Amino acid sequence: MIVAFSISPTSGDETGGVSEAVAAAVRVVRESGLPNETNAMFTNIEGDWDEVMAVVKRAVEVVAEVSPRVGLVLKADIRPGFTGQLTAKVERVERALEG
Repeated sequence: MIVAFSISPTSGDETGGVSEAVAAAVRVVRESGLPNETNAMFTNIEGDWDEVMAVVKRAVEVVAEVSPRVGLVLKADIRPGFTGQLTAKVERVERALEG
């Protein structure tokens, strides 16, 4: 399964920025060892249901340490029996664009 998610604290630093809290969440994802990527809007992570959801939960918990309220947006592509789709899906689209 691939999960795209975004976590944001409801309160930021003195300038309203949330990058430190978001970085803490991304650190949890990267330390998980699961395939992942982060872009301007979401972090994508691939693995089985239990391991991915455990990482998302821990990422929410680290953000909750600095904010009394946390927002989570999550989208999942659940396709049993398939792995390596984090990159394979993009590669298929790129090949289609070339052809």
